[in-house]
Amino acid sequence: MSYPRTRQLVTRFLSFIFFFLFSIFGASSAFALDPSLDISQYAHTAWKIRESFSKGYITSIAQTPDGYLWLGTEFGLLRFDGVRAVPWQPAAGEQLPSNQIRSLLVSGDGTLWIGTLKGLTSWKDGELSQYPELAGTTVFTLLEDREGTMWVGGFGTPTGKLCAFHGGSVQCYGEDGSLGQYVVSLYEDSRGNLWGEASTGLWRWKPGPPKHYPLPDLIDAPLVLLEGNNGTLLMATRRGLGQLADGKVEEYRLPGVGQQFKPDKLFRDHNGGLWIGTLGQGLLHVHQ
Repeated sequence: MSYPRTRQLVTRFLSFIFFFLFSIFGASSAFALDPSLDISQYAHTAWKIRESFSKGYITSIAQTPDGYLWLGTEFGLLRFDGVRAVPWQPAAGEQLPSNQIRSLLVSGDGTLWIGTLKGLTSWKDGELSQYPELAGTTVFTLLEDREGTMWVGGFGTPTGKLCAFHGGSVQCYGEDGSLGQYVVSLYEDSRGNLWGEASTGLWRWKPGPPKHYPLPDLIDAPLVLLEGNNGTLLMATRRGLGQLADGKVEEYRLPGVGQQFKPDKLFRDHNGGLWIGTLGQGLLHVHQ
């Protein structure tokens, strides 16, 4: 298959199903969507497990500069060219810490970062790198901030970890127990604030010294963070949406959505629309 054809198919794939899986969402596909349409007016194509697309559920998606999509699954890493998903294996003598992939991210230099059930690796130019600082850690979340620092959060025993990779150096936090047993989500807002959700609550990690925001009983631990309107921070939790406004975490209700729902993913498109993937209740699109 020629590269232009591969790129076209991959872009089409993103346009159709990227809201239904984990979000790394290409900017080109977002522009192809008409924000005025209802969900029922969109078409989509599905590749299914029973059609041998993959052996298990897809946990994460990333796209490398060569146009390939990388799919993290519970049984390994797949490389998708728009037609076929092929299991990926490292070179002879190398292996991933675990075949259970939990998170993927492509950084600005084209490196594919692979978070697994038992540690972190990265792959670039055919070379697989291991990171002993996170050996045995379940890597839940990856984020590259605007300064080029790679942030990694995960579950560990006895404590979770938040690690920063920059310029060849690594610094990890959480060994004092302040983050509890896990760091499940990371987010950088438009003002450069780095937010993290740990088992001990919500944290603004930088700039300045870390600041802790306890969560009220009506808010479960957020799974996903996203910038809302007027400087608020939205949180997807098992009980619904929460928000941080004026230094206080509270419940956030969507206008026009009367039923209770369980959000699992959040995405803000280029037109300001809010897309919410839910557990068992479909996809919500909030625009204007």
